[in-house]
Order: sequence, then C-alpha cells, then structure tokens
Amino acid sequence: MSNNTQSTFKSASFSFSSSSVNGQTRSQSESTFSDPSGTKVHRTSQEPGQAAREERIEYDSAGRRLEEAGTRGRIEDVTDREQDEKDRQYEEKMENEYAKREGGA
Repeated sequence: MSNNTQSTFKSASFSFSSSSVNGQTRSQSESTFSDPSGTKVHRTSQEPGQAAREERIEYDSAGRRLEEAGTRGRIEDVTDREQDEKDRQYEEKMENEYAKREGGA
C-alpha cells in the first residue's frame, strides 16, 4: 500500500503606504505572491512631481532571481525621452520661424 501526499502552498500579501507633506503626496505599494513554482513581487512608488515607477521581480522555487529577456526586472520610464524629443521639435520650429522673419525683413 502506498501513501501519496500532495501539498500546495500559496501565499499573497499586499502593502500600501502614503504620506503627505506640505500638500505633496508620496506613495508606495508592494504585492507578493508565492506558490510552489516561486515568488512574484510587484512594487510601485511615486514621489511628488514625478512619474510613477513600477518594478516586477520573479524568483524561482530555489530563491534565485529570474531575468526576463532584455530586462533587469524593471519597467523603464520613457516619459523624459518623449518630452526631450518634443522640446527638440519645438525649438527647431521656433528657429525656422525666426529665420523666416529675419529673411523677410
């Protein structure tokens, strides 16, 4: 007679904190989900006047950090690059406008 036992362990947790100083709010959250295959962690944070940052990390069942192809476990904020490109285009248009006016005077 054989005695087969199967157990499945799952765990989830969530934490959130928010603080406000002089009308400016800083917030952070973290959620963790664990099961027999490993652990997944999702963190977000936002500083006053800044874009939200997000981080996702996965660990295998032995506790080793898993890397996704081409990433380091973090989502990159590209807002600044987009704004830099818009600023460059605006400056270029303004230079062209000034050149038109100087040439026509």
